[in-house]
Amino acid sequence: MKKRKVQFMIGENVKVISGKHKGKTGKIKKILFKKNGLIIENINLKTKHIKPKQTDEQGKIIKIEAYIHSSNTIKNTVNDK
Repeated sequence: MKKRKVQFMIGENVKVISGKHKGKTGKIKKILFKKNGLIIENINLKTKHIKPKQTDEQGKIIKIEAYIHSSNTIKNTVNDK
């Protein structure tokens, strides 16, 4: 099996260049190698409905970050002058 090269590392700042969240920046939380995707903090939030596990428990609605394909992002370089 071939090992894939990744242009990004966890903790780097990236900028979204296409799609619904174009122009937003954030930090990489996780890299998905098989899907060639990135999970970025507070970008591409999806709503997840969780059923109660027991009878006395209540269900919840939480927001989780979904992945963005790595080709839709670039490294965000900040020039300090």
